[in-house]
Amino acid sequence: MAQTGTIQIEDTKTKEELDLPWNVIVHNDPINLMTYVTMVLMRVFGYPRPKAEMHMLEVHHKGRSLVWSGGREQAEMYVHQLQSYQLLAQMEKSS
Repeated sequence: MAQTGTIQIEDTKTKEELDLPWNVIVHNDPINLMTYVTMVLMRVFGYPRPKAEMHMLEVHHKGRSLVWSGGREQAEMYVHQLQSYQLLAQMEKSS
């Protein structure tokens, strides 16, 4: 026999929504020229040349640069785009 009543469904957020933001990191590699890395950052993120060069120099001197931070899906897309240009990129949760 079925019970009558109201079923209450609580609003839940996905784990990805709770874990915002995500960082996109570009790592130094021995293959790509600095001018190429600058060009890729300008194309992928629409950064003006000075900002792209600042990130490229940070990668060159420090070994990595946090180039973007935000939602998980967008971060995944950016990492995929950077990797398609043969850059060493990853995403990680912001701490």
